[in-house]
Amino acid sequence: MNYYYLHGFSSSPHSAKAKYFRDRFHTVNQPLEVLDFNQNDFSHLTLTRQIEQVVGTLPSTSEPVTLIGSSFGGLTAVWVAEQCPQVERIILLAPAFGFPENWMHRLTCHQQKQWKDDGYFSVYHFGYGRELPLHFNFISDAKNYKLEDVQRNLPTLIIHGEQDEVIPCQSSRDYSQTRPWVQLITLASDHSLGNVISQIWQSIQQFCQL
Repeated sequence: MNYYYLHGFSSSPHSAKAKYFRDRFHTVNQPLEVLDFNQNDFSHLTLTRQIEQVVGTLPSTSEPVTLIGSSFGGLTAVWVAEQCPQVERIILLAPAFGFPENWMHRLTCHQQKQWKDDGYFSVYHFGYGRELPLHFNFISDAKNYKLEDVQRNLPTLIIHGEQDEVIPCQSSRDYSQTRPWVQLITLASDHSLGNVISQIWQSIQQFCQL
């Protein structure tokens, strides 16, 4: 089994979760490949670009894959699994379901209009530790992906914080209710899931039989 970790929006392979899981997988003698979605061009990031990057990285269809995706990386994992038969399991940590609507609702009407008119909007990149411009194609591209079109039946574990302030936990509840192959675990945490990281690892071990 090949394991891949897909980091979240405005994050990087050097995030606390990425480092933690890479270390944990090492303790069970399993390599974990952590992709970098920034590609030295965060400003032109799109969901399509992330999906294509993962698809182009995966091994041949004869080698099984497990994807672990955090937030926007979780949303990416869902769409990669939909088209790649070698993906046999996915683990989604606070997946960005309901995106981009949830994200745009955090902006004022003026900010939304300014972003669309100007083409770029400044966002804080946690991985780089500074503000960076992000093109509006990030939003318009994501609108082409309708979650109701995701119907592939494969083992799926979702872990979501009950106090998630970015992506409501209800979005994962709604997703799992119409897909009986999905196992949903809710924990007393926020979007970062930082205070329950050891519990998440235990759940991953059980789910993947590591």
